[in-house]
Order: sequence, then structure tokens, then C-alpha cells
Amino acid sequence: MDAKNDQGILTITDSRTARSYEVPIQDGTIPATALRKIKTSDDDFGLLSYDPGFLNTASCRSAITFIDGEAGILRYRGYPIEELAVQSSFLEVAYLLVYGELPNEAELDEWTRTITHHTLVHENMRKFIDGFHHDAHPMGMLVSALAALSTFYPDAKDLLNEEQRKLQIVRLIAKIPTLAAFAYRHATGLRFAYPDNDLSYAGNFLNMMWKATELKYKPNPVFEHALDVLFILHADHEQNCSANVMRAVGSSRSDPYSAAAAASAALYGPLHGGANEQVLRMLNEIGSVSNVPAYIARVKKGEFRLMGFGHRVYKNFDPRARIIKKVADEVFEITGRNPLLDIALELERIALEDEYFVDHKLYPNVDFYSGIIYQTMGFPVEMFPVLFAIGRAPGWLAQWQEGLLDPEQKISRPRQIYVGERERHALAPEATPFD
Repeated sequence: MDAKNDQGILTITDSRTARSYEVPIQDGTIPATALRKIKTSDDDFGLLSYDPGFLNTASCRSAITFIDGEAGILRYRGYPIEELAVQSSFLEVAYLLVYGELPNEAELDEWTRTITHHTLVHENMRKFIDGFHHDAHPMGMLVSALAALSTFYPDAKDLLNEEQRKLQIVRLIAKIPTLAAFAYRHATGLRFAYPDNDLSYAGNFLNMMWKATELKYKPNPVFEHALDVLFILHADHEQNCSANVMRAVGSSRSDPYSAAAAASAALYGPLHGGANEQVLRMLNEIGSVSNVPAYIARVKKGEFRLMGFGHRVYKNFDPRARIIKKVADEVFEITGRNPLLDIALELERIALEDEYFVDHKLYPNVDFYSGIIYQTMGFPVEMFPVLFAIGRAPGWLAQWQEGLLDPEQKISRPRQIYVGERERHALAPEATPFD
């Protein structure tokens, strides 16, 4: 939520004791620990707030990403996503997320050059990936490879050294596309293609994915631009599941590679990074435009969810979905129309007009079109969460660094409400332990 800078006092009267308590309000929040003062007796622990899934709990103060779900607003460091997607490259946005400001020309050149020259990975990492079974999921390989990177860089544990921290950030942003492409090439039985320093960030990833026997791979500029925009749209999204994991692991002072591996594992789940894969499966299941009305009717009966519609944060529209439709048009001009697009457009048309979907605030989100674009560009569905991870890496690192440097933060350790058995005993009543 946006910091409102409103201050005041919340007065709470406990009906159990008739006592009143004053709790300070700041930035539209109350400190959860203030509830501990509300007790029924001196030996009472005090009240806890119960919030499964953190539906109404702010875990940190952040200056990175602002979202207004009601208005459909997404901003990185104050810049609207619509402007960044049009005017900036992914590496510019990565710099913005990490350092707080867009780079000038000299800063961008240095940033790009530094990342470009850190794209190679140790040859033992290639051997590590080669150790996976041929049908291992690329995302599983990426999670493992990110964790393994920490063993190559023991200096990453020097977290409070600013120069070391910057180096690890560069390394991770630079190497995650290499590890992702290596995982794909291993899964498909292709010889690994190494980074090409003459190419852009997105172009180099396409090179490592698709290079065959040609001496010099030349990425399709439309695909290159589309991938760059998709990475920007996925670069950060406030305190989402994987960012929360990145911060939680980082709060233990773990190195950023281990934290990124954990965040990637969170992204692996179908409710997070696997959502666009579920959209494709849904569209294939529908099969044709003529089947859309019957499918919609089943959704309204509650038989299943409409994948790629609605969002936990956005309540009226996802601003990223509007941008991604334009990217889709550019890609389809080159590749021809993906047959799934007609099904998707009909689903969108009906859902936006149907009273049921309007009332339930179900509208296309970023996942609805991204999977179609990725598939049209030639990426298998197993690579979708991997592509998400590449784009999200700068956001994870910005969140990790912000949490690390925030003096208010402590090691993440939520409370619980114990609902298990009361005290009971495994020993016979006459037995005395430790005799």
C-alpha cells in the first residue's frame, strides 16, 4: 500500500475486561506488537493478529514498487509501467529497481558492459546441469543451479560490504539467463550455446536458447523486443509470494544465491509462476471458439476457475495486460496468428460483458496473454516459469537488498495459533524420565 503519512490514535475497548487501549496509527497501519498490550491478566501473552496468506498485513516499508489495485496502477520507483515498457530497456529497469533511479547514458553503458561480462558461468556448473536426468523440468534445474552458485562465490556471504553486494547482484542478473538456457538445452539434448557479448540481454538469451550450427546467431528483433518488454512487465510486483520468500530467506543473512533459489522455488508453483502455463492448458482444453460459451457456463456453475482472469491485487484491470496485447500483435505479425488467440479473444469478450465476471471483477491479467506469446515464439510451456524468473531477478534482488539494509527488519519468524493436543505423556505414570 502507499504510505499515506496519516497519523492518529486507534482506541480499542476489550469487551472481556472493559479496558481501553490506545494504539498509534501511522501510514494507515497499526504496529501489530501493540496488540500484545491487550491482556486479560498479567500472565496473558496478549493478542495476536491472525492473517493467513497475509491478506491484510504489511511486512515491510518499501520504496521499490507501488500498486493501486483499484485504479490498476503499477509503478517501479514512481515510474508508471506503461512508460517504462515503451521507453526503457530491461537492463535500464533492472538498474532502476536496484539503485532507485534510471541510469544516465554513462551509467547504463557501464551497467550493461558489466552484466554482459558476467554472463559466463564456471564450467563445473555445466557439468552440474549435465547431471540431471534428460527429462528433468527446466525450472527444477534452475532452482538447483541457483543454489549451487553460492558454492562458487563464498564472498557473497559478506553481505554488508557494499561492493561485494553489488557484485553479487550483477552476477545473478547476468547468469540467470545462462543457467536458464543451459537447463533448456540439456532437457532437449542440444549442445550448450555460450553467451555472445555482442548481443543485448534479451538477444543473448535467445542466442543461448536457439543457436544451432550458424557461426553467429542473429535474434529476430521483434522477438528480442517482445522478450525485453515481457521481462520488464515481470520485473517486480511488490510483496508477492516469491519476493516475500526472497526477503524471508534474506532476513536470516543467507547469501543472495540461496535466497534466489528459494524465491525461484516459490515461483515454480502453479498459483504463481506457473499461471500462464495453466492458461494455455485451458485454451487447449476449450479447443475452439464455438466451445467458449459452454466453458463459460461451467465456470459460472463453479466447476472450475477461469485461468488468467482476475488478480488478488488488481480489482478492475491489470495494467500489464494492456501492454502485453500490443506486444502480442507485433509478434503475430511475424509468426502468423496463433490459433489459441481467437479462443482467448472470445473468452475475453464474453468475460468483460458478462454480469457474473464483471461483478466478480474477473478480467484478463498478465498471465492470460504471456503464455500465448511465449508459445508463439517457440518456448515450450516448461520454460514459462523460467522466463518469469529471469524477468523477476532484479526485483528479487532489490527487495532482498532493501530488507537487508532496513534497520526495522528482523529475522522473519511469524507466530502461530496452536491447535494441537494439550500436554500428554508417552511414559507410564510411575516412570520417571532421566533416572
